[in-house]
Amino acid sequence: MKWGLLGGTFDPIHFGHLRAAEEMLKIFDLNRIFFIPSSHPPHKLEAQITSFYHREQMVRMAIDGNVSFSFSDVENQKPGKSYSVETVEYILNKYMEDLELYFILGQDAFQAITTWKDWEKLLLLCNFAVMTRPGYKQEGLANILPPDFSSRFTFDQEIDGYRGPTGHFIYFRHTTFLDISSSRIREMAKQDQSIRYLTPDSVRNYILKNSIYKK
Repeated sequence: MKWGLLGGTFDPIHFGHLRAAEEMLKIFDLNRIFFIPSSHPPHKLEAQITSFYHREQMVRMAIDGNVSFSFSDVENQKPGKSYSVETVEYILNKYMEDLELYFILGQDAFQAITTWKDWEKLLLLCNFAVMTRPGYKQEGLANILPPDFSSRFTFDQEIDGYRGPTGHFIYFRHTTFLDISSSRIREMAKQDQSIRYLTPDSVRNYILKNSIYKK
């Protein structure tokens, strides 16, 4: 069983998230991708984030109808900050048997991975699937990770990925780049500008009906 984990604030979820997830699903032949909204992300102030309830509803609406996409509230089930290493450990402990896990994230997020809590441990727990932008050139892990850590990974040309000491891989894969951002959608909604075709209609209608970004 192969699962992908796609985390984020999803404030709101948009077509960029959905298209990237669809492509990663096919690239790695995943059985399922779980969308995991952060409950209390350590890098953002609480006042800047829409309530978990509203973000949950928007994610559920956006993925409705895709049997390969699922919602998870794992990060809302525990108090305190949301840390990826704890989420991955929880899922592995609960579903360890026959589970091959892929942590999906963008190129910018991976570039900052060394600022994450217990990042060394996290990179050895599961596979990492990094979505790269157009024009990205693979320059090796040594330019992203400290040399003493990156040296523990070896490039496997056959699968086009870096094999780590625990047998998990770090992959870099190109996906369709849609220049859409949640922050831009929030700003446009706040200013009564149209957000049609940036996010699914169900999400757009929910935002407008509940005046999510007018407060």
